[in-house]
Amino acid sequence: MRIVSVETELISMKLKKPFKTALRQVSVADALIVKLTADTGDIGYGSASPTAVITGDTNESIEGAIKNYIAPSVVGMDIEELEAIMRKVESSAVHNTSAKAAVDIALYDLFAKRFNIPLYRLFGGARKEIESDITISVNSPEEMAADAINYVKNGYKTLKTKVGVDGKLDIRRVKAIRDAVGPDVQLRLDANQGWTPKEAIKTIRAMEDQGFDIELVEQPVKAIDIEGLKYITSNVETPIMADEALFSPHDCFILLKERAADILNIKLMKCGGLHNAQKINAMAESCGVECMIGCMIESKVGIAAAAHFAGGKLNITRADLDAVDLIEKEPISGGVELSKNKLILSDGAGLGIKNIDFDGGAFDE
Repeated sequence: MRIVSVETELISMKLKKPFKTALRQVSVADALIVKLTADTGDIGYGSASPTAVITGDTNESIEGAIKNYIAPSVVGMDIEELEAIMRKVESSAVHNTSAKAAVDIALYDLFAKRFNIPLYRLFGGARKEIESDITISVNSPEEMAADAINYVKNGYKTLKTKVGVDGKLDIRRVKAIRDAVGPDVQLRLDANQGWTPKEAIKTIRAMEDQGFDIELVEQPVKAIDIEGLKYITSNVETPIMADEALFSPHDCFILLKERAADILNIKLMKCGGLHNAQKINAMAESCGVECMIGCMIESKVGIAAAAHFAGGKLNITRADLDAVDLIEKEPISGGVELSKNKLILSDGAGLGIKNIDFDGGAFDE
């Protein structure tokens, strides 16, 4: 089964409501879909989502990296030579993690189809259902509390609350949400690098003192501030999770070595895809550190890939794969289906993607 072509096409998806964090605001989610075709006619699908403020990748840079560097390095290779292909992808260009992730996902989709198994079984087959949280964007305390109530009514048991804009206001935001949903709903916070180390400690301790019962706080300080992250982790009771500080397996090694965080958040767009995600999770598990599988504002192809990976690995103990529930009209069928707060994995070969609709239909299997 040799790779004969790599095609790309952009898809844009309107969100149900604007997605707001300490870093950006998004109303429309773009995704560059990759279609990787083999000489047998089999197709592997991948997807990349531009998140310039985190990965530095844009639609134009992703497409350029795939077309000019990554695709030429893999066309003609046999899908069974997966390790060799992944080395080609990794060495095709530095950085460009979203572009690499898109091709990586398509390669794994095709590889699993070659052996006619669902992707989650290829990764270990730990489970077929993944429970996800859902994100509450940064807004007024009152609006965030109202959003929280609606999400709980829709079946979500864990809420991921965006903070990091103003420490004092963040406390009011979290209090409003906790008061609105009661003690039985799990709350996670994501500061998206928005605090200083001292502000983070002061804010988190205040929430601890007020009994908000926060499960974890994600990336409270700048990604490059590993010392600051470690300082916070060592000085609060609430578990701290690294996100933007973790891109590569090497970043994982440094975080583990420094004991800078309690939990690691793996995102395929940051680490370059499933191949590196496996390396990161294996290192973390070896050190007794649990991982979350996260996402950008992505297409269902990217979410399906992340969910299948989580479905294979027991050390992935948490999931933040809510993008599939943030999109107003889903243009992709198959891969994974949403049932309240759970993602149900497809038992079809590979990712199980059935159809991708580009304004009337394209890439239809």
